[in-house]
Amino acid sequence: MLSPEFARPDAALLALRPVIATETTNSDGTVGTFLHATLRPVLKLQNNLLLAVVADFVRDHHIILRPTDQHHQLTELLGRNTKLRYTVVGLVTGIFTAEEYAFYRQHRSELNRRLLEMAQRRVLDQADIVAALAVV
Repeated sequence: MLSPEFARPDAALLALRPVIATETTNSDGTVGTFLHATLRPVLKLQNNLLLAVVADFVRDHHIILRPTDQHHQLTELLGRNTKLRYTVVGLVTGIFTAEEYAFYRQHRSELNRRLLEMAQRRVLDQADIVAALAVV
């Protein structure tokens, strides 16, 4: 447990998140519940930053996103670039509450896999925005 001087502002972090209508289940404490209650809202909150981070990696690695091949290029980048993958994970986990982070630590590999899949889907669905940001 963190000492008081390192306590997280959990209420403030939760207040930042958008509300996403989801089907509720009675299985609290599962990875699926965490996915809907935490990962989806955090990814939605961080959407613009996620797109900007991916665009920065595209620009930094001198990748020219061709309109006909954008999805493949972004899929490869998000699938193979370990530094980008860790950056995306940090972008999301950095605004977890203390309780969420404790749950995340127990299920890290499964949650990282799902988090990265969801982030990749967001990026691919907005590939044109990433391409535009990468040019600027």
